[in-house]
Amino acid sequence: MHVCTPGRAALAAACLIPAHASGDGQAIQLNPVVVTPTLSTQTVDASLSSVTVIDRETLDRQQPRELADALRGRPGVDHTSSGSFGKNTSVFTRGTGSESTVLLIDGIRVRSATTGSAPWQFIPPQLLDRVEVVRGPRSSLYGADAVGGVVQGFTPDGRDRDAHWIQGGAGSFGSHEYGAGVAGSSGGTSWSLGANHFHTDGTQIREDGEDKGFHNTSGVGRITHAFDGGLELGLLGFRAQGNTEFDGGDTDFVTQTVGATAGVPVTERWLARLQVSEGRDEQETSGDFGVSIFDTRTRTARLENSLTHGSNELIVGGEFQRDEVDSTTEFAEDRRDNRAAFGQYLVTGGGADIQFSARFDSNEAFGDHVTGAVAIGQQLDAWHRVRLSYGTAFRAPTFNDLYTPDLGFFEGNPDLSPEKSQTAELGFRGQYGAGYWDVALFQTYVDDLIQNQSDPEGVLRPENVDRARMQGVELGAGARLGAWELASSASLIDPRDRDTGNRLARRSTASARLDIDRSLGHFSVGASGVAQGDRYNDADNEERLSGFGLVNLRAGWAFARHWSTQLTVDNVFDRDYETVGGFKNAGRNAFLSVRYGNR
Repeated sequence: MHVCTPGRAALAAACLIPAHASGDGQAIQLNPVVVTPTLSTQTVDASLSSVTVIDRETLDRQQPRELADALRGRPGVDHTSSGSFGKNTSVFTRGTGSESTVLLIDGIRVRSATTGSAPWQFIPPQLLDRVEVVRGPRSSLYGADAVGGVVQGFTPDGRDRDAHWIQGGAGSFGSHEYGAGVAGSSGGTSWSLGANHFHTDGTQIREDGEDKGFHNTSGVGRITHAFDGGLELGLLGFRAQGNTEFDGGDTDFVTQTVGATAGVPVTERWLARLQVSEGRDEQETSGDFGVSIFDTRTRTARLENSLTHGSNELIVGGEFQRDEVDSTTEFAEDRRDNRAAFGQYLVTGGGADIQFSARFDSNEAFGDHVTGAVAIGQQLDAWHRVRLSYGTAFRAPTFNDLYTPDLGFFEGNPDLSPEKSQTAELGFRGQYGAGYWDVALFQTYVDDLIQNQSDPEGVLRPENVDRARMQGVELGAGARLGAWELASSASLIDPRDRDTGNRLARRSTASARLDIDRSLGHFSVGASGVAQGDRYNDADNEERLSGFGLVNLRAGWAFARHWSTQLTVDNVFDRDYETVGGFKNAGRNAFLSVRYGNR
């Protein structure tokens, strides 16, 4: 197990171990260090989980407008949207529901407590330093909803080097963007600050409809100070605010996280980490139906104690979380508390690693729940490794599920139980000096699936009635060959309702992605191809949506010291495609940007 010790007191801090360096000395991050799978630092090849890392260099090259765009076609990940640019988006990890993937920013949970889903469309990747995608159950570490996996975005922390940047750009559909940032360190203090604004007039999201616009103003800030003796304190924050239009109305939104962290070395082998945080998801929607407000707030206090003995590590901790809702809908309850205790033991020796984890959650809304996981990895030789794991997880019923008053067409059910899952996985990885490959086979069973059922009066109520099974295989590979950089992935997933045999709605069963980039001195060129299979828009599998293939091109030019320009052309062949029935996605579009800085 490769461990990186600097900055471990910071909850979201990590370092990168290059597997290869190009001729000009630039580090190629083929084996980065991750923290999301185990709460501690490990290289990807040593992890007992299936992990994908999207680093800052990749985000800068590919220029995704939204976080979900950066995730498209990655192993095991699928997403749908009701149109392009800030429209309602769902992310499905390994075929699980959109409420079953946890989104974290610097360790802080981001979601709506009323819908259970994260606001993927409002998270700007321009302000993230990297993204870690962990596939498989993680409820034993992160609690409710980590059934399919966990996606965590990290903002810059200023530890690595002093950096500054400013950029601006414009493109199709009346789009323009500008932003700036600075990061650095002095003595024991490190900091970063960044801001970004994106605006577009948008495109048609309905056939023969009007263009629907979107704008998002966002910012991040972070400061950390390490005192003599090892105590480390930090403050961090993220905020995105704007407006998105849809047929019949528009939504003003705010997505925000704030947190304070402390790392205390109690002894040489005992590190205590505390994070106190708040995540907000606020939406005010206006339309022909009037005005509706759904503001949710999640406050969390989380304590982790890491105790090491040689190469072994024990993590024990506790968490208190309070969800609050303020809405124009009068829910039967507007607050619920969750208390949890968790533990994890990592054992390393003789080329084998073992991970045990367990968590107890006590929620005043739906009672007590215990989850656990065990994983083992064995080094076969210097380059190859096998891993095997089994884990349980659960998805909590939302405020909408539990507490919605009788609206005449829908009513909540306070007697709901959480959805429960069991997942088994077998994985293999090859890690070499200039590349890697990874393959994972998995099977997940979900019981007590929450589905809306109609009563004799025609009112829908959520009930624990269905069962589901997801099984599949994921492949990923990457390499640096001279001036060429290659990355590829593919997924075959079969998500089924076990009672009807139908495919779960809006999930594609097949996807593939290929990214190719080449450096030409001061110039660079690249292309990405994404292909996805068909899906059904409904649970009865009667409305089929065709599969599609997209090609995106890019070119960059470093035309002066610290100056560069980037051109991207997405959906080059102007394909028409839908991932949600009746909602069109953007056709061919180009964007040209100019940057000054050393990030």
